[in-house]
Amino acid sequence: MHTIRGIFRLIRLPNLFFIGLTQGLLQVCIYQPIFKGDIPVYDAIQFYSLMAASLFIAAGGYIINDYFDVAIDEINRPSRLVVGKIISRRGAMGLHFLCSGCGMIFTYYSVRSLAYYLIPLNLSVILLLWIYSAHLKKSFLVGNLLISLLVAWSIFIFFLAKADPLVVVKGEAIKQALFYQLCSLYAGFAFLSTMARELMKDIEDREGDQRHGCRTLPIVWGIPVARFITLFWLVLILVLLLVVLVYLLQLKMTIALLYVFFLLIIPLLSMINNTARAKNEQDFGVLSTRMKWFLFAGIFSMIFFYYYL
Repeated sequence: MHTIRGIFRLIRLPNLFFIGLTQGLLQVCIYQPIFKGDIPVYDAIQFYSLMAASLFIAAGGYIINDYFDVAIDEINRPSRLVVGKIISRRGAMGLHFLCSGCGMIFTYYSVRSLAYYLIPLNLSVILLLWIYSAHLKKSFLVGNLLISLLVAWSIFIFFLAKADPLVVVKGEAIKQALFYQLCSLYAGFAFLSTMARELMKDIEDREGDQRHGCRTLPIVWGIPVARFITLFWLVLILVLLLVVLVYLLQLKMTIALLYVFFLLIIPLLSMINNTARAKNEQDFGVLSTRMKWFLFAGIFSMIFFYYYL
């Protein structure tokens, strides 16, 4: 039982639940209402295969991240250390290959005809997660950008698996264009929010990272500059939400408008204020946790499209 709990902690079970919830909301609240009457008979199998692929690949990424982070986690998060303490390093590597292999198998079953480009794309995601964990995580900003793009990818792959990008580019299908716009909106929100949170986590983990030669933003340029750049990303999110607010006002989506204003914009303004005042690692640790809930609230707003589309 102790080992099972260790595996659940290693694969970040709450994070996997969030990925599954995100794709589930995309399926039920956006895809099905838009394409009602045009959904292929094999769609359910494709959806569950796509979700399984995303979950297994993400789990493999979390495992390989902890595999390479043992020394740093002994300083930053000693109470949450799994690799080398509960599960051996060899066992963790085996789990990584198992999860990544299952992810590729489910990717194969998730692709529709002529969409086999998703297989090399997801294989590239697995390789990038390895490179990130082994090298880029210690680098200056590149690792932050990469992990933010990979989070956004878990949303955008849903569009690529369900629609034909060439049809959208040619403007031949209104439904696919709307589907693309909404997937892009949430992928962009996920990218910006994850980028801000990654910078907050870098400041939180500054001490342990510095001892092991990492070159993250707060180590290279200091906490004040890292705070300023974090604020820049938070302001970008605010601009995006204000644009969304205008569209919701035009579409007369009153309940969704109130949701965005009170559960996203107001908390974001508070977060911007607290980030500007934050001074130490502990302050940014609290902000990082709040950012996770903010991202959840943003993704959960998909539920409103179930009623308005």
